[in-house]
Amino acid sequence: MFEVAAVLDPLLARYASWLALPGAATADTSDEDPDNVVLMPMVLRIERKEPPRRTALLEAAAAAAIAVCLDERCKPGGEWHEPMREWISGRIRKVARRARGAHWEAVQSLPGITVEVDGAQVRAFLPARVADMPKELTRLQISGSELEADEPGAPMLGRPVLWLNPEVPMSAGKTAAQVGHATMMMAALLRGEGLEAGLERWAADSFRCSVRQADEETWQRLHPKDDPETAWRERRVTVVRDAGFTEVEPGTVTVLAQWAHAAGKGVD
Repeated sequence: MFEVAAVLDPLLARYASWLALPGAATADTSDEDPDNVVLMPMVLRIERKEPPRRTALLEAAAAAAIAVCLDERCKPGGEWHEPMREWISGRIRKVARRARGAHWEAVQSLPGITVEVDGAQVRAFLPARVADMPKELTRLQISGSELEADEPGAPMLGRPVLWLNPEVPMSAGKTAAQVGHATMMMAALLRGEGLEAGLERWAADSFRCSVRQADEETWQRLHPKDDPETAWRERRVTVVRDAGFTEVEPGTVTVLAQWAHAAGKGVD
């Protein structure tokens, strides 16, 4: 795990500077070539007759994103290393599409990993240039991924919790991308502090986590404000701040990712 987790190092190096940017600056793409934008596609399986529970789908998305990043094929010399390294060295953009039936089956042969949580399935794919995306992905719709809110109960003890901003409504597709960012950031910070044992245990648990809508008290208590280093060191909380290309304003904090949820104790 130590060797493959090195692919996340560029993300760790940018974390503090990204949080310090003014909101408008997070959406500045003036240094990008539109023809070479790289992103990670994610496909949410949403069948018409039996759609998944929203929370289960988001938890599958969160696990799938980091599972692809930390797959053995992403370690130096592996067949996925170069495209993964290139993507993580830039903006970690994701796009979530929905599929059902034959269209869902068609994408299973593309490079990626499918995760299932309580019957909900999400496949995250190896990042690639938008211009190079196969038709099996580009023909899938981005819109229409909304699912009704459910009542998942208390977070699972001993597993990470991804708290969603109570004041920022997002579609299931947008939220899937945000929780995928969250698990990546959490894994990068664990590596940065040498907490490889915790990362190994999380991998052995298939990167399971809880996704929950935060109430206002929880959000305010966990939010790092202008001190993300202390928030991580003392409360094991990291932040997802969105560039605002879709649905939310640039610089919006969408997710607070809490490494442990076990009577306030850290897990390392």
